[in-house]
Amino acid sequence: MASIKLIAIITLLFVPLVAMAQNQDLPSRLPIVSDDLDRESLRRALRQSQNYLQKLPPDRVVGEQPRRFTAKEVLDSLSAFDHLLDRWDCRECWIKALTEQFDLIPSSSDSELQNVLFTGYYDPIIDGSLVPTEEYLYPIYGKPADLIVTERPTLSSLNTTEKAVGRMEGENFVPYYSRREIDDQGSLRGRGYEIAWVKDPIDLFFLHIQGSGVLRLPNGKRIKVGYAGANGRAYRSIGRLLIDDGKVPKEEMSMQRLRRYLTDHPEERSEIMAYNESYVFFRFLEEGPLGSLDVPITPGRSIATDSRLFPKGALAFIFTQKPVLDPAGQLIGWTPFLRFVLNQDTGGAIRGPQRVDLYFGTGDSAEASGGYMNSPGKLYFVLLKKKPAKHMQ
Repeated sequence: MASIKLIAIITLLFVPLVAMAQNQDLPSRLPIVSDDLDRESLRRALRQSQNYLQKLPPDRVVGEQPRRFTAKEVLDSLSAFDHLLDRWDCRECWIKALTEQFDLIPSSSDSELQNVLFTGYYDPIIDGSLVPTEEYLYPIYGKPADLIVTERPTLSSLNTTEKAVGRMEGENFVPYYSRREIDDQGSLRGRGYEIAWVKDPIDLFFLHIQGSGVLRLPNGKRIKVGYAGANGRAYRSIGRLLIDDGKVPKEEMSMQRLRRYLTDHPEERSEIMAYNESYVFFRFLEEGPLGSLDVPITPGRSIATDSRLFPKGALAFIFTQKPVLDPAGQLIGWTPFLRFVLNQDTGGAIRGPQRVDLYFGTGDSAEASGGYMNSPGKLYFVLLKKKPAKHMQ
């Protein structure tokens, strides 16, 4: 796998990026900026990945793409980069040390797969209650006791396995209930799995999409909820459904536009939501939100990728563009940025080497920016250079 030195990346930033444009046109030149956020947020995110990797055997393979990575390789790179952050305030010193010590590895060895679509996710704050009332009707379910997660051989090879999720029906292992069966037909209703209730089914649907959030109780108290499991059904995008059906133009699609359509067409809402058969179960959290590595994720610094491919916990470098919003939270433009991030999460919609989801945080501002985020860019993994092998005398 060929790697690229940091100085080469900075040079490439002055190359026209027209080929990357998918939904918006990126500017032909990007500024020389090594990172657009603060050092402390980066250090916090680094430490979370270190906490995860330190618990693994050193030779454990944590990713297969863009090449095979072991836990030790990733951890050594994080530790060296962490020490390097002490030079953050001397930007020339920092860039020089980065260039000398680290390589940037493109997200794919196939140049046609190196263009990545960046989207955003966030933690919504929604009105909820710990007891059902006439106002709070829609349940948030914890992980059901009859949900079974197991492994089975893949069709391609008996030497590999894949996760299988389902339940027992008599002596048969069958797929777990779909969204329609749970929400519309009440397959779980009254079985004691409810952990809270919310006012708005649209809020609940977006909580499922994001995978975690904050419940704002009637007394003002806030409680964090996070991912506890899922029904194993494939994620299907209702945004893509509305585009394909000609109900929302592709260029208008965003979380905000999707929410508006569901609000304006209540008669279609159940059918549209049921199209996405994937269903998430939740648990209460003391800290977090937690990513798929079961460590807290950091706003602006944590990304979600396909967990089957990329190295878990690894440091990465991205450049893309983010939405610019007016005071009312409306999209008015885009601005390029470069940033170091940590691969600490995954998601049902994030599949393949050309998808990255950037975590924006909690609340209205995060929801506004994360909801609009949809931009092409590049992803590189940051790895400590290998020391030359010593020859026997």
